[in-house]
Amino acid sequence: MELQTLRRKMIALLNDREMDARGLSEELRIKEKEVYAHLVHVERSVLAAGGKFILVPSQCLLCGYVFEDRRRLTRPGRCPRCRRSKLQNPLFRIVPSSGGA
Repeated sequence: MELQTLRRKMIALLNDREMDARGLSEELRIKEKEVYAHLVHVERSVLAAGGKFILVPSQCLLCGYVFEDRRRLTRPGRCPRCRRSKLQNPLFRIVPSSGGA
């Protein structure tokens, strides 16, 4: 099944390094919007396998506000503090379970 293969590739990439949705979309040759849809399932799979799905939250590049409490995986539209939209994309990484892949 193509989706499963794509998600496995996504997991393999995130096991190797921290990436944002844009980087994943370029690497997997899919739209950035599709990456976010797959990430929800990837997160569930990783947690079910005993691994950790790490979300490094977005940050405003102008005032430094960090979106710590945000659980959505997508990039926020604008900063609640300064109302600007110059934001760093959230980053994702997987730490596999200690029992193997």
